[in-house]
Order: sequence, then structure tokens, then C-alpha cells
Amino acid sequence: MEVKLWNDKRERELLESLADLYAIIKATEKLERAYVRDLVSAADYEAYRLDCPAALNRLVQSGVPATVELRAATASSSAPASTAASASAIAQCVQSFITAMDAVKLNMLANDQVRPLLHDLSTSMGKLGTVLPPDFEGKVKVNEWLAKLHKMGAGDELTEQQARQLNFDLDSAYSAFMASLPTAGL
Repeated sequence: MEVKLWNDKRERELLESLADLYAIIKATEKLERAYVRDLVSAADYEAYRLDCPAALNRLVQSGVPATVELRAATASSSAPASTAASASAIAQCVQSFITAMDAVKLNMLANDQVRPLLHDLSTSMGKLGTVLPPDFEGKVKVNEWLAKLHKMGAGDELTEQQARQLNFDLDSAYSAFMASLPTAGL
């Protein structure tokens, strides 16, 4: 007896994509376990490469779901968002900046403390597609830090030099963000 898993080409492609994703996750899990158990040398572990530019962009560089980027793109291509919505998004972004900067100043330097705050900041900047340009320096810097933190373990802490650089980058990004805001008639 044959069991049909799809009804059309679209469903078949979806199931194949999900199967590929599952295979990648399982392979990565096995590689991580092998490395932790010293079954894979550091040289072999570091040489493990994937040719998945879209996935790398989404998971490491962008760090935000495609829906957030699409929402920002849609908002910038349609009529300007309402003043209340724009002001709310700007306020959320300011709050995310201040929270992240304060955490670093309070020596909350563990990856599991810093990364969620930077992710929130990246997401809040992503919602400001009508205010911030796509190549805004602050977005680039925050996403670079997210990529660095993504490579670290949850309990790993930033060094004093890294913390100082992160604080500098956040402060510079915040200043650039404030300077990029519309001055009147928001």
C-alpha cells in the first residue's frame, strides 16, 4: 500500500524543504556531539562548511524572520505609517538601545544575557523601514555582534575588550539612530 504525502507540486516542495531542514539540524547536532566528545578534531570541526547563503543570511547576518523584513519593506513601499505607529516603533527602538547599553554597563556580559537584548534591538530597528535606510550602520553593527554571539555558547562571556567595543558600537549606533530621526512632523 502506497501512502501519498502530497497532492500537488507545491506541497511536495514544502515537504522536501522541511526534510532538508531536518537533515541539516540532525547533522549539525551529530557534529556538535562528536566535537564535544573529542571524536572530531578542531581542524575538522572548523572546516565544516555549508553552502547555504540564504540560510546563513537569515540565521547569522539578518537575525530576524523574513516576515519582519517583509513588513518593513511593505511599510516603506506603501503610504507612510500612522504617526502613532511610527512613534511607538521609535520609542520601542530607543528602549531597546537603552536596555542593551545599560546591560553592558552593568557587566551583564554572558551570551544568554546580551544576545536576546541585541536581538530585540535588531528586530525593533527592522520595524523602522520607513525611518532607517536598509544599510543603516547601527543595523550592520548589531547584526555583526549577533553573528559573533551566535558562535558562542550560552554561558560564554564577553571579554573586557569585547564589552568595551560593544558599548562603543551601541553608543555610536544610538547616536546615529537619533540623528537619523525626522526632526518634525513625524
